[in-house]
Amino acid sequence: MSEQDQAEIRLEFARTKQEHADFDAAINAMMKVGCDPLQIQRMKKKKLALKDRLTKLEDGIIPDIIA
Repeated sequence: MSEQDQAEIRLEFARTKQEHADFDAAINAMMKVGCDPLQIQRMKKKKLALKDRLTKLEDGIIPDIIA
């Protein structure tokens, strides 16, 4: 993998991590206000999907080590 590819993955990782944190803050605010539980659940699912994406991106950044 080239350095440019790794840089792009790192950039996408940083953006996705920020989006995940934004969803977390939004969910907490929605829970404090008492929003619709269904809407909160949908936000949590989107947050979980972002977490899965972060895991995949992280796997692309960290090289595989054969033990």
